[in-house]
Amino acid sequence: MCGICGIMNLKEGAPPTTELLYRMVGTLDHRGPDENGGYRDREVALGQTRLSIIDLSGGSQPMSNEDDSIWVVFNGEIYNYVELAEELRAAGHRFKTKSDTEVILHGYEEWGDRCMERFNGQWAFSVWDRRRRRMLLSRDRVGVRPLYYAVVDGGRRLLFASEQKAILADPATPRGFDLEGLAQVFCFWAPVAPRTCLREIRQLRPGSNLVIEEGKLREEVYWQPRFLAEDRPFSHADERKTGELALELRDRLEASTKLRMTRADVSVGVYLSGGIDSSVIGALVRRFHSGPLRTFSVRFENRDFDEGRFQEEMIKRLGTEHTSVEVGYNDIRKVFPEVIYFAEAPVLRAAPAPLYALSALVRRSGYKVVLTGEGSDEFLAGYDLFRENKVRRFWLRRPESKLRPRLLERLYPWLVRNPAQAQALQRTFFGKGRELYGEPHFSHLPRWESAASLRRMFSAEAKATLGEFDPAADLIAGFAPEVRRFEPLGKAQYLEIVTLLSGYLLSSQGDRMLMGNSVEGRFPFLDVNVMEFANALPPEVKLRVLDEKHILKRAARDLVPEAILKRSKQPYRAPDAQSFVQESEPDYVDEALSPAAVSEAGVFDPVGVTRLAEKCRRTRDKTPSNADNMALVGILSTQLLHKLVIRGQAGALARPTPERLGHWYDQL
Repeated sequence: MCGICGIMNLKEGAPPTTELLYRMVGTLDHRGPDENGGYRDREVALGQTRLSIIDLSGGSQPMSNEDDSIWVVFNGEIYNYVELAEELRAAGHRFKTKSDTEVILHGYEEWGDRCMERFNGQWAFSVWDRRRRRMLLSRDRVGVRPLYYAVVDGGRRLLFASEQKAILADPATPRGFDLEGLAQVFCFWAPVAPRTCLREIRQLRPGSNLVIEEGKLREEVYWQPRFLAEDRPFSHADERKTGELALELRDRLEASTKLRMTRADVSVGVYLSGGIDSSVIGALVRRFHSGPLRTFSVRFENRDFDEGRFQEEMIKRLGTEHTSVEVGYNDIRKVFPEVIYFAEAPVLRAAPAPLYALSALVRRSGYKVVLTGEGSDEFLAGYDLFRENKVRRFWLRRPESKLRPRLLERLYPWLVRNPAQAQALQRTFFGKGRELYGEPHFSHLPRWESAASLRRMFSAEAKATLGEFDPAADLIAGFAPEVRRFEPLGKAQYLEIVTLLSGYLLSSQGDRMLMGNSVEGRFPFLDVNVMEFANALPPEVKLRVLDEKHILKRAARDLVPEAILKRSKQPYRAPDAQSFVQESEPDYVDEALSPAAVSEAGVFDPVGVTRLAEKCRRTRDKTPSNADNMALVGILSTQLLHKLVIRGQAGALARPTPERLGHWYDQL
């Protein structure tokens, strides 16, 4: 795993400077602390920092083909590189290393711009084709690896990098918020590609390439999630057919897990959360890995959030060498500024902070790679939102029914405790959007409207600048026509993948929290062979009545203890607002939420922020409302983003550290 960056002249001008490239590489040191390198010619400069996972066997990045006409910098892993290398050798290509990086070079030579369609992995890479004077940027199918770019200096230069801080290392990059990107955060929980929260900086969409030639940029989509059409012939899969599909899912997951466990020249650990997804991955690893197995988990001082009982049951079953980190209010607020520095986006929950502490534990334990269960909920229908969508659709076929909405009590047992309140909530919250029943975003309306209500905290100036911008309408307008034809569960899954999974779970809560401590995450559920199989499944085998991930449970019957298979879905959560309003509140909270700091950032209303902070402090011993929780964390994280990233001194490291210098090629 690595960090990459680069500069490309879009118009005639002086060659890119090594000084700027050094600064850009310096901001990415945490992504690749083992080595770094660079390349420069009259039009392009490429930089890379390396976290050594696979032995390059005589090569280093930036890497070139035999005649130095094509150069690549690469962040990620191509897991099927061994098989592809054999195919390319048979086609006449000569390899000088045993790395997956070189497979990208020869794959580009052999298959051109669509070479990534052959890749099974997670990546962000840049290919510079000197002869054709064109650059190709590519990002993996669901955005496991980040890739940002900006056109600066009056359209004269393109900058790209694994993180936005590297682009901000160029003084020509404007500094400030993109309010439309922030509006997306306060709706979807994350900016949705191509937007970011920073002015003029864009992110390459997952499953897309960016081609730059003759001074022009052209984006091309090579992959997107596809689901069964709504008008397909309907039939419930019988038990025999479901059993066959479950066996195939298991075979694909085992192959995916084995590939990610074995394609590494360092030891690989496993995250165990206590849920079915990571438990399945751990159990599959144990089937083919006979040696010692290291597992890691988060525990919480507040037992309302803790899943330790289930973790311990799985640890005992697998016989792993296990280490956990226990997290409380103090731990969350202590690391939160670092969390936002690495996330480079606001968050509405404090959940990334414990995962940042967990990756630090992994690194201290001597590990660089961990497998996790991320992606299962999105591709196999594991969230309450999918079940809720099914109930709401069933209810709205007979909106006058008094019994149908009571199915929601099966999803949210707390509704039973206050029947009068439950009835009102069913009508006002879960009953939203009757007129949008057939629209692709019907499933997400309650969640999106709940988050969007937080924009009441925006300043009058920010609201005026945003005008009529509606994040949801803007997102839906960009959908391909086929998305509207997906069956209802497929529509909901598609939305969850392109918003929460790619924008938040794999970014702010995933790559950034791992790479902040120089740890690589690998995700067997996001193997292309698993994803495409899951997307082609009939919805009734993923969500059978209201049984989420039904087919995964069938596939895992002999792998996971019954207590984990049958436990109620517990989404990963952490203490939110309460972490920041304890008696020993850190100085940075007061400073970030002060009227002066809020006015300087220009996003929120200072009076409203002060009232919210005072309310949370007065009620610190009580659990805040969902709205207050998200509002305080969202505002605090936005303010920290302004201080640490927008006002911060990106590129303070003037040049790469000498002891980690790799190969630096100057072709002027």
